[in-house]
Amino acid sequence: MSTPKIFGIVLAGGEGKRLMPLTVDRAKPGVPFAGGYRLIDFALSNLINSGLRQIVVLTQYKSHSLDRHVSQVWRLSGMLNSYVASVPAQQRLGKRWFSGSADAIFQSLNLIRDEKPDIVIVVGADHVYRMDFRQMIDAHIANGAGVTVAGIRQPIALADQFGVIETDPANPQRIAAFHEKPKNAIGLQDAPHEVLASMGNYVFDADVLMDAVTRDADDADSSHDMGGDIVPDFVTRGEAFVYDLNLNDVPGSTDRDKFYWRDVGTIESFFDAHQDLISALPVFNLYNSEWPIYAQQLNSPPAKFVRDASGSTGAVIDSIVSLGSVISGSHIERSVIGPWVTIESATITDAVVFERTVIGAGAVVRRAILDKEVVVAPGAQVGVDHAADIARGLTVTETGITVAGKGVHIS
Repeated sequence: MSTPKIFGIVLAGGEGKRLMPLTVDRAKPGVPFAGGYRLIDFALSNLINSGLRQIVVLTQYKSHSLDRHVSQVWRLSGMLNSYVASVPAQQRLGKRWFSGSADAIFQSLNLIRDEKPDIVIVVGADHVYRMDFRQMIDAHIANGAGVTVAGIRQPIALADQFGVIETDPANPQRIAAFHEKPKNAIGLQDAPHEVLASMGNYVFDADVLMDAVTRDADDADSSHDMGGDIVPDFVTRGEAFVYDLNLNDVPGSTDRDKFYWRDVGTIESFFDAHQDLISALPVFNLYNSEWPIYAQQLNSPPAKFVRDASGSTGAVIDSIVSLGSVISGSHIERSVIGPWVTIESATITDAVVFERTVIGAGAVVRRAILDKEVVVAPGAQVGVDHAADIARGLTVTETGITVAGKGVHIS
């Protein structure tokens, strides 16, 4: 049998309301992550590492920085028709924007018709994980599935946070039912304390996908969502299968990070995902050279650590510091510092600091996220007094994470 032609579609039109104020000026997949990355880099790296070479990124909401990132960073050789192309909403079918993820694909069917693939893989652009999609595609072909949904095991207590896949007892790979955030989920046969949650990644035969989104477009009662409408339709017809991430073997993965997946759709999960990176044995290992996460290669000098004006050396503990940053006599602990950040004799704990932020002498930053180009004045405090943070216009979540938006000056 000849090798099937695979086409990748990345759904990157998410508004990301729950990540405000980080998404005030950018689409959710374009939010910086782990210093030098953007969220979309994880999906694209997984596809590239899995051997895909024709990939489109469907964008819509405040997409300029995301489009620029894709065009500048994800440049493949055109000699063998290799590309990662950002495709904004084109209004090919009328003066309207995408009304859902399925509608985004329906309005972009010309991309599939032009490329003429055998199989289409559809993935989200805002999850942090590693996955070899070649193994999922092999399972899809072997099962003769209409759609294969990637599933990850999660504690049954968290079932009400996910789309939950109920499998067929006679064939655990076949989906018997798909429940959106169920209150009384049924555990897995081999692990009653766990459920299979949808990862938002799907494999289709190309003609099957085109037929499905076309039929969905004609359904006036549909919300035109991949997980909410397309997958349940396949389940009803007995043509939906699940691929358990536990079956996936990613080169270079460790027992600690092998099955890591996190939806970073809230400030809390975004913050927690950064904390997963920084320990000596991280829950998610950025340093796996066998399955790299690709990002923009900044033309930047190394990070530099120097004494402050009084000669103090400071300390950086359990933290990531990106290229171009200069740290003067500061104490930094359990934090992620982005590119070209300047920190002078400050105390920073449990923080995520985006690029080109300046933190002055004597400042204290605690349990906070600072967007790019924030200025924290000398002696100022962030995350110490939540009432004061709110009074200055900063965002404070219910769990006590303070967030400063892009370009804010804090005194």
